[in-house]
Amino acid sequence: MSKLTTRHLFDMACEARRMSHSPYSHFAVGASLATQCGRVFTGCNVENGAYGLCICAEQVAITKAVSEGYREFASLAVVAEPRATPCGACRQVIGEFFPEDALIHAFAAEDFSNQITWTLRDLLPDRFQFHEHG
Repeated sequence: MSKLTTRHLFDMACEARRMSHSPYSHFAVGASLATQCGRVFTGCNVENGAYGLCICAEQVAITKAVSEGYREFASLAVVAEPRATPCGACRQVIGEFFPEDALIHAFAAEDFSNQITWTLRDLLPDRFQFHEHG
């Protein structure tokens, strides 16, 4: 993925972060993902007074893409302040749809230079995968 495309994902995740509904934690997160064909989907975290019902930005972006018929993703950007990595649940959801070599970027809000990047393989080694036994 080119720097320009990574920058575009960062900018889209920053914009999505502005839509966050985080009145309890005050921890706004934005995410954007690129499909294999180049379409971008965004998401923000949406909190709920019943904390178990909160949904992470990464899951919102993935769910939006899947609900539009996309299943093949190339990369994901997550923006928060301070910079944060995807939680365990998000890592598993990412693992459901992204290939092992997909790039996952975590950025500090509004600071493109404050980033860390992994492949999915590095972020979630030995992830759970359902295999039918025949």
